Amino acid sequence: MRVLVTGATGMLGRAVVSDLLANRHAVVAMSRRSRRRPGVESALADLTDGSGLDDAVRGTHAIVHLASAPYQRGYTDEVEVAGTRRLLAAAATAGVKHVVYTSIVGADLVPWGYFGTKMQAEAIIRESPVPWSILRSTQFHDFVDQALTTMSRLPFAVSDRGVVGQPIDVRDVAKRLTRQLVEGPSLDVEQCGGPEVLTFDQVIRQWQDLRDVRKPILHVRIPGKLGKGFRNGGATTSDRTGRITWKQYLTEKDL
Repeated sequence: MRVLVTGATGMLGRAVVSDLLANRHAVVAMSRRSRRRPGVESALADLTDGSGLDDAVRGTHAIVHLASAPYQRGYTDEVEVAGTRRLLAAAATAGVKHVVYTSIVGADLVPWGYFGTKMQAEAIIRESPVPWSILRSTQFHDFVDQALTTMSRLPFAVSDRGVVGQPIDVRDVAKRLTRQLVEGPSLDVEQCGGPEVLTFDQVIRQWQDLRDVRKPILHVRIPGKLGKGFRNGGATTSDRTGRITWKQYLTEKDL
C-alpha cells in the first residue's frame, strides 16, 4: 500500500513511518522542507496554503494525517483546521481510498482550547467524501516527559491530587495506526490508551525516581469544568492498546 504521512518528521510521525516500512508499505513523507530518509519518498507540500498538496496525494492509496501545530494561535488553525480541509479536498480529487486522522482522548469531554481544535478537524474528516477512520489516543509519554522536564525548573512539582492520566508510547500508537490502514475505513471514532491509569502524583513520582530528583509536590486543585473533566477521567479510556508502561519508557530512555 502506498501511504502518504503528514507530520512525518514529528515524534509520532517518525514512529509511524518506521512501522509502515517494517510492514512493507511504500511511504511518502510530506513536509514543507526537503528531508531524506532511506526507503522513504519525500513530498514537498504546505497545509497552510495548499501548495504541493495535489502532487503529494496523487497516486497514494491512503493518508495518515498526523500534522499538528498545537498552541501556536492562528497558525494552529491554519494547519489543523484549514489545512485539514485543504488536504481532504485534494485527497477527494485524487481518489484517495482512506484517510486516518489522529485526535486526542477526551477532546469531546474536557474543555481545553486545543481539544476544541481537534474536534473541528474531526468534523471536517467526517464530512469529507473520502472514507475515513479517526483514532483518539491518550497523551504520549514524550509529551508528559517534556512537561515534567519543564516543571523541574521550579523548586517544587505541581499536581492536582484527583487528576488521572493514561500515557501511551508513540510506538504503540503507530502499530495501531498501521493496523487501521490494513483493516480499511471504519467510519468511526476509535480510542487507544496506555496500559495503565495513573494519578498525576504517580506520574510525577515515577519520573522523579528515575531522574533522581527530590522535590516536594505542591497540590493545587484545577478549577471549574476543566479540572472536573480531568478528575473524572475524561483523558482516559477503557482501551489498553499500549504495552509500554510509563516506567518502562523512562527506564529505556535513561539507558
